Amino acid sequence: MTQKDTLLMDGDCGLCTHTAVFMNPRLKQQNSIRFLAIESEEGQDLISTFPENFQAADTVYLIRSGKPYMRSAAGIRCLLYMKWYYSIWFPLFWIVPLPLRNIAYRIVARNRHRVFKRPATCIFPSFNIE
Repeated sequence: MTQKDTLLMDGDCGLCTHTAVFMNPRLKQQNSIRFLAIESEEGQDLISTFPENFQAADTVYLIRSGKPYMRSAAGIRCLLYMKWYYSIWFPLFWIVPLPLRNIAYRIVARNRHRVFKRPATCIFPSFNIE
């Protein structure tokens, strides 16, 4: 696993791109998390280390303290990296049962390409300032 927490997202997704651009200036600590495209070689190498049921999923992943999370569990944990006025929402979202959160996540994921325009190029390789 990586030493730095990593958010793996679809590099060809407008929602993922907008999410990374939104999150980056609002992080509690700059460079506390890095954004990586799932399609990248490094992203695929990380996914290959996940449990088998995680590897087969087509979703967003978060590696936090060496442990992988996916779907809504990854998404809401992203709030913990953000400034206090975003991270205070974490407990409210956390009390929603996981199956309900994942249903909402899947609805958004299924419609993301209709709502958000695909980026011309993937921003993730050059997005992080190491």
